[in-house]
Amino acid sequence: MSAGFGGDEPVDAVTARGRDWPCLQQFIVFLENKVGALHELLRNVERDDLKIMALSILDSSDSAIARLITNSYERTRELLVLSSLPFTECEVIGVLLPNVDQPHANICGCLMSAELNVHYIYPLMYRRGRRGAVAVYVDDVDEALRVLKEQQHEFVTEDDLLEYDDMFE
Repeated sequence: MSAGFGGDEPVDAVTARGRDWPCLQQFIVFLENKVGALHELLRNVERDDLKIMALSILDSSDSAIARLITNSYERTRELLVLSSLPFTECEVIGVLLPNVDQPHANICGCLMSAELNVHYIYPLMYRRGRRGAVAVYVDDVDEALRVLKEQQHEFVTEDDLLEYDDMFE
């Protein structure tokens, strides 16, 4: 908790950057590169009735890194802590693909015009109005949000994921 704007009341970090903050929390889980390690992680997540909204795997000879976004940040964090798997977390920007001929190039072009470095981008299993979405990891989140908003891009928030039911899309 930190001091409030007036200095009187503490402000919880969740309130300061709550569910409507236009970023998503991504979990980066470190796994041994052995048969069944990824299956065990995914089984535990889905057994707890969480929906996997994005998944990206980076594999090497002795380890693997799973980037994971679910529909409930708090429950996933609790599950990972209890599982004793080594993990870290960071913010990614959830962006709806624009309705243009080259939607991915459009997003990357906006970020490039602001000289922002895109470290990686991968699809979200989320749709709104027949449009898909991507998770984008950049050097400067605040500047990327400003540039994308200025170019009228729409964001995917944690609220969107929590309330998402693809049966009605």
